[in-house]
Amino acid sequence: MVDDVKFANDDPPAGLGGYQQMRRLVLAVLIVVLFAALLFGQSTFPPDTLMHESIEMFGVLLIFLGVVGRLWATLYIGGRKSSEVVTGGPYSITRNPLYVFSTVAAAGVGAQIGSFSGIVLFALLCAGAFHIVILREEKFLRQALGAPYEAYLARVPRFFPKLLLYQEGDTGSFKPRLLLNTLLDGLVFLVALPAFELIDSAQQSGMLPVLFRLP
Repeated sequence: MVDDVKFANDDPPAGLGGYQQMRRLVLAVLIVVLFAALLFGQSTFPPDTLMHESIEMFGVLLIFLGVVGRLWATLYIGGRKSSEVVTGGPYSITRNPLYVFSTVAAAGVGAQIGSFSGIVLFALLCAGAFHIVILREEKFLRQALGAPYEAYLARVPRFFPKLLLYQEGDTGSFKPRLLLNTLLDGLVFLVALPAFELIDSAQQSGMLPVLFRLP
């Protein structure tokens, strides 16, 4: 599913299918990189301190916000039966809400180090990687949708949401399968919670070396 539009009969053109696969690949690579980084990184705030635990809990909230936000975006984009630019709900404040909420969830994953730097670095890494995909999608969609999409580009920001633009819009109809796929994609972020508890335990016991520390 592409982040901006859905085409007639729910069958995206071949060009869009490639962007969908690219988005999934980027997300998978990012998850692997983030997990690898957390295996050997640790916060300067000692485990079990109030600051460390508070940052982790804030990260949990970010992960859930990211997962719920991705589902919200899918309600608007999924299952459209005619060629159109979706401009309601989250798509009224940002052109790429799926990418935005994925970045929010990635920031929550970074927070599981118990570090402020982890939040910022993981969010920047995710946003930077998605930016490349977004630019390629926009180039394709300019040609596919023409003037209506150009008007949408001029009105709605590419990434950072502009809340004053919010309009409820119409969710239309959607396939439950699409919502389920988005949920399953988002569960990858939730796996971070028990996984990083195990990493913390392994680092404290000396089973995993700590190669760097983040404030």
